[in-house]
Parts: sequence; structure tokens; C-alpha cells
Amino acid sequence: METTEALDIIGSLVSSLKTYAAKLPVVSPVVPGGLKPTPEVVSAYEQAVIRFRKQAGTSPFRRGNEILIESLEAFEGGRLLAAVQPVLMTLDLLELMQREKAIKLTGAEEKRIGEYRTALQKIMPGNQPELEGAGRGI
Repeated sequence: METTEALDIIGSLVSSLKTYAAKLPVVSPVVPGGLKPTPEVVSAYEQAVIRFRKQAGTSPFRRGNEILIESLEAFEGGRLLAAVQPVLMTLDLLELMQREKAIKLTGAEEKRIGEYRTALQKIMPGNQPELEGAGRGI
């Protein structure tokens, strides 16, 4: 698998997560027993994970297979935050693989990783100004 292919697949996962997050209530992206992605959206997410696994083969990218399975399982269950965290871990893994010289990232690929990370971090709690100070007590 080429790095660009891996980033394309991760990009489709990030896009699915952003779309799903946009449909959830603003204050809480976790809906207990609640809103799950449609079967079509889950299928697209699953196909992206399967594509990653198939293309990773015996390449250094195979280290991300199990992490993305965790994301898929969480996504299927409607657990947005639990789906985002493994994708962030996959981005961390790509950066680690670059430091270990297992893969080589171009400047454009590094920029894409940064953009994906930013998009995912915006989904995580604590990134909304209206929630500033939430959870810190009185």
C-alpha cells in the first residue's frame, strides 16, 4: 500500500465521522442508546476499513488494521467518540512509522495528516467555545 492510498482511505473515514457528528446534538456527541449511523453510512465506513486491511497486506500499514477495526465497531454502535479515537491513533501510527523510517511522507501528506487530525479533534468534546469550563465545577 502506498502512503497516499492509506491517507485516501483515512480521509474517507474522517469524512464519515464528520458527517455523522454533524447529525448529532451540538452539546453532546454521545446519545445513550440513541442515534446510530444509517446502514448505508456504516457500510461505506466498513468498506473503507476493509479496503485498508486488504491493501495493507504485509506492508508497514498492517499495524493499523486492528485499530481501524475498533473504530468500525464503535461507529456501527453509534459511539462517535470511541470511533474517532482509533482514527487519531492511526494518524499517530503513521507519524511514528515515518520517524522509524518505515514509510516516507511528503510535505503534502504531512499536511493531510494535520488536516485530518484537526477535523477529528473538532469532533472531540471541549472544542466548542460554548462549553468552555464545562466539567470543572463551580
